[in-house]
Amino acid sequence: MIVKAIKSFRNFREMNSAKQQMNSRRYTRSKFGDFLILLIVVLAGLFTMLPLIYAVSTSFKPLDEILLFPPKFLVRRPTLENYIALSSLLSDQYVPLTRYIFNSVFITIFTTIVYILISSMAAFGLSKSKFKCKNALFMIVQFALLFNTYTLSVPQYLILSEVKVIDTYWAYILPQLATTLGVFLTKQYIEGYIPDAFIEAAKIDGAGYFRIFFRIVLPLIKPILLTLLLFSFRDVWAFIPQGTIFSESIKTLPFLMSQISGGGIARSGSVMAITVIMMTPPVIVYLISQSNVMDSMSSAGIKE
Repeated sequence: MIVKAIKSFRNFREMNSAKQQMNSRRYTRSKFGDFLILLIVVLAGLFTMLPLIYAVSTSFKPLDEILLFPPKFLVRRPTLENYIALSSLLSDQYVPLTRYIFNSVFITIFTTIVYILISSMAAFGLSKSKFKCKNALFMIVQFALLFNTYTLSVPQYLILSEVKVIDTYWAYILPQLATTLGVFLTKQYIEGYIPDAFIEAAKIDGAGYFRIFFRIVLPLIKPILLTLLLFSFRDVWAFIPQGTIFSESIKTLPFLMSQISGGGIARSGSVMAITVIMMTPPVIVYLISQSNVMDSMSSAGIKE
């Protein structure tokens, strides 16, 4: 009887394991399924890249291909005439193309560095310091995210006019430094990834807030800093102040692109050329920081 019971138990266990294997095979994705999902993702990625590919292709098209109907997506006879023509289009202006490039690069780099520093320091104070009205201040930061550039254009103009920075580099820099998205994202990241024990241990060792921030906090929040680098660089690089910049010598590449695009369809190739020049630096910054963007955004969405 014992032997029969053991045999029946073994048969039952073998049957149960066979059923489990059948069920696992039933719900396990096959290699063809993996290939199909990969194919769909690749096709979706290529579809989102079509505008970029079209812009690059059109920037190398001669005028007869641009005027061709029906239009062709890819260039047949590539040429550099559209890039060379940029200097001739500006020949009647006293400001060279290099001046526009310098203004864009200088304003973007300076504003991005200062913006990241200010946002991270404010987020550290809101998350790890203890003072009154801290929650009320963070509520103001959150409410500031509801307003876009157009609703703030008139107040910004009044403020810039009062501080006497109209038609200066500060008209580019100050509005970008006042945005609160960086403070919000960095605060959420610090609260999720920087334990209070680190701060308390550093205080016991005699470190002040500035030393804690620069020696401990900044190295640990590198992913969110790279995320802010991407967002800030993108916004500042394409920023066009409304009614605050008049001198041609301090205008940036977006101003130049709007001037060239006013020439009609005959300048479509040059417009695409300046578009390719403008989109190249943000793409490079994105390739550098892309691995940290998703982690930073997900950490900001988990909290609160």
